[in-house]
Amino acid sequence: MPTTPAPPPPPFTTARLDALPLDPAYADEMADVLADPALYRFTGGEPPAPDALRARYERQCAGSPDAGERWWNWVLRVREEGALAGYVQATVRGSRAEIAWVIGTPWQGRGYAGEAAKGLAAHLASAGGVRELLAHIHPDHAASEAVARAAGLRPTEAWEDGERRWTATGTPTSAPAP
Repeated sequence: MPTTPAPPPPPFTTARLDALPLDPAYADEMADVLADPALYRFTGGEPPAPDALRARYERQCAGSPDAGERWWNWVLRVREEGALAGYVQATVRGSRAEIAWVIGTPWQGRGYAGEAAKGLAAHLASAGGVRELLAHIHPDHAASEAVARAAGLRPTEAWEDGERRWTATGTPTSAPAP
């Protein structure tokens, strides 16, 4: 582990969301956001307890032990409600980032995941110099496929651990809202 915490990623916004750099202080609220077992249908695992989530956030905020890799994580706050609704994350290696997103069950179906993923893609290009995006999606997870398409990713023929690899190259055409 690094001896000093990694600098947090820059925040960004979209039309309805504030992407705030991850902080262990968000663990209690995020444990509630992530509490529905249905969220783990395609990814495996189970809802985290607040203490376990706090410990995970502390490790993530400390940064990758690999000096060539940045762990950038944000919680998503729905501006109008003032409530956390999910997260986006990116593991950045040079100009390539592997991305992921999760929106809590009560906030699904409102377009937040697509908005967040699209904003993340634009933010990574402008703030992180990322030119290639990568995501892994379970083939039965149609909602995540729609989110990936919204962020400009397309399916490939490559598979890893039962998930299809989706990629995008180049700079996204739309930037996050100021």
